Amino acid sequence: MSTSLSVITESPSSLDADAVIVGYHSGPDGPEPASGAHDVDAAFTGGLARTLSLLGASGAPEEVNHVPSLGAIRAPLVIAVGLGPAPHDGAVDADALSRAAGVALRNRGQQTRIALALPADSPEQAGAAALGALLGDYAFSRYRTGADVPAPTEKLLVLSSADGAAAAVERARTIGTSVNLARDLVNTAPADLVPADLADAATVVARENGLTVEVLDEQALAEGGYGGLTGVGQGSANPPRLVRLGYRHPDATATIAYVGKGITFDSGGLSLKPTTSMDWMKSDMGGAAAVLAAMRAIAGLKPAVNVVGYLAIAENMPSGTAQRPSDVLTVYGGKTVEVLNTDAEGRLVMADALVRAHEDDPDLIVDVATLTGAQLVALGTRVFGIMANDDQVRDDVAAAATAAGEAAWPMPLPEELRKGLDSSVADIANVSGERWGGMLSAGVFLKEFIADGMRWAHLDIAGPSFNQGSPFGYTPKGGTGAATRTLVRIAENHAENRTE
Repeated sequence: MSTSLSVITESPSSLDADAVIVGYHSGPDGPEPASGAHDVDAAFTGGLARTLSLLGASGAPEEVNHVPSLGAIRAPLVIAVGLGPAPHDGAVDADALSRAAGVALRNRGQQTRIALALPADSPEQAGAAALGALLGDYAFSRYRTGADVPAPTEKLLVLSSADGAAAAVERARTIGTSVNLARDLVNTAPADLVPADLADAATVVARENGLTVEVLDEQALAEGGYGGLTGVGQGSANPPRLVRLGYRHPDATATIAYVGKGITFDSGGLSLKPTTSMDWMKSDMGGAAAVLAAMRAIAGLKPAVNVVGYLAIAENMPSGTAQRPSDVLTVYGGKTVEVLNTDAEGRLVMADALVRAHEDDPDLIVDVATLTGAQLVALGTRVFGIMANDDQVRDDVAAAATAAGEAAWPMPLPEELRKGLDSSVADIANVSGERWGGMLSAGVFLKEFIADGMRWAHLDIAGPSFNQGSPFGYTPKGGTGAATRTLVRIAENHAENRTE
């Protein structure tokens, strides 16, 4: 059941809802009601802020307190969420609002009719609150049969009188449901999402959203010379796929190509991973999930830019037919690669798709991949790395990520790392003989498949794509949908000519 989402202007104290969510700032003398909360605060004898102080609340970011209304307002429950100190200009940061809404929805219990009375004095704030709520309310219950499955939210009301709030909330719905699609795909058990299944899911999304779709199966890949996908997939009983999705706008003057890594399960191949590094490798298709989700959102938002999306899909398994360390593959386009480590498979399937993406004559190629464990070493689990062959492109993508509310950091592509990828028998080796800088050398490898003059950026989302820790803000445990919002913002920026 989908959640009913709407914007209203009524007083929050009079709403027929199960719970009203309000925000509180941390002040010098305790919690202080934020914009949107004053009506509810005043309905409590002595003020709700006083009650929160007695409960030990401070208004710190993402602090949540449940207060029964006892008839003070129509809704039986108030969920008060902290927003931190009040900003000097009075405007609460959009991502802070999203995180607050998300953590409040994650703590809604079994309440199914929710009113958001968070600061929404602008359409941007209203959209941010709605997006955070939709992302925070996410639950993956496909395999759950017990009583701990949360009841789905039936109704979500966003209180705002700002002009344009309804459009901003509708945009949030499009993006939020798309991010949650990526999360669903990442969380699906790998036995239920083999390459053909992911290609089928992409086909359904394309048909439901007016996208064109082309799927190359294992025979077409072999005949077409896609040696990366064929080589990685040859060890599995589930053969590889390459999916191309297309979105066109009649007023577009630019074309963007997105390429996503779609390893539906990564055992490491014959270079087998240890158990503790393998149990979350269903998430190794997080890049492809992000591209698919972004294409869905773009089709709904309709920015004036042409976008193509490639999903490079394979399952990396050990078997008697698997590729061997020291095998040489011929990637689409003719370049040869010596495979020194079969666990560095993502860059092989990405090479095929990156070369193919040039055929769409794009103005920019952006690839997204859960590419290296070295990304986690360098940037941790919440920040993805951005590399590019052009400093302005890198900065534009980083700015798009920040504007979209995603944590990212620009990284270099040192030229000296290329020598470590030299092969004695092929054009390039798939891993470096040097121990350090693995995230960067993987980017250097991918750069080899980008033509001179083509603008390109690489996003390594290995850590942020899958949250192995506790939920936080609007981010659940498991699949996160990382980079989806960034890809959407890049497309919107190109449509509005907000790039160099």
